[in-house]
Amino acid sequence: MKHIAVAVDGPAGAGKSSVSKAVAADLGLVYIDTGAMYRSVALFAIQNGIDIKNDPQSLIDRLDEIDIGIKHGEEGQIIYLNGVDVTGKIRTPQVSVGASDAAVIKEVRQKLVAMQRKMAENDSVIMDGRDICGYVLPNADVKIFLTASVDARSQRRYKELREKGETCDFEKIKADIEYRDYNDSTREESPLKRVSDAVPVDTSDLTFNESVALVKRIIEEKTGKADTSGVRNEKQ
Repeated sequence: MKHIAVAVDGPAGAGKSSVSKAVAADLGLVYIDTGAMYRSVALFAIQNGIDIKNDPQSLIDRLDEIDIGIKHGEEGQIIYLNGVDVTGKIRTPQVSVGASDAAVIKEVRQKLVAMQRKMAENDSVIMDGRDICGYVLPNADVKIFLTASVDARSQRRYKELREKGETCDFEKIKADIEYRDYNDSTREESPLKRVSDAVPVDTSDLTFNESVALVKRIIEEKTGKADTSGVRNEKQ
């Protein structure tokens, strides 16, 4: 068994989570959605009436009250916020924007990055986010920058929300994605950018299955089809 770490960076809505999750299942890796962790922080703020953007100190003062757990169930990753399953609650547009605002706060990043690095020490992982390649896992065996055009990402998000029966506005979704792109790429603390040794993957014109196949091929080429069959990936 070879212990490996795969780091996947990219902008909001590029398909990092869905692609990484599928790749993890196929290759026997533990999937870690770091974005879900920032979303959980944002949800905590919303639930407690904290305005992250205009009053970040109020969130910083309460970081010790936030406990985030990730477990792997039959249908995928389950996110717990202070012991409560919030997997469905963290996927709203309001939480998405809040997560981007939370991610610019140094103290928030320090807390979550420490948790993420610990996870990678214990298992062979594929971890996605904004700064995984350059900051969280700088020594990852495989680094990928997964992206897509703003229009493609907005269309995907719009379709996803409509399929869930939610009322949504395409232009609002696009504006939110553009806001998150700007926020993520201009923040002082670990901004979103492609590191020099990350393989670029543009999924704008690829189907989901094509995207998964391409990422798997990159990982296998970089690791020599690493045997991860013995990796601890039990349903916790």
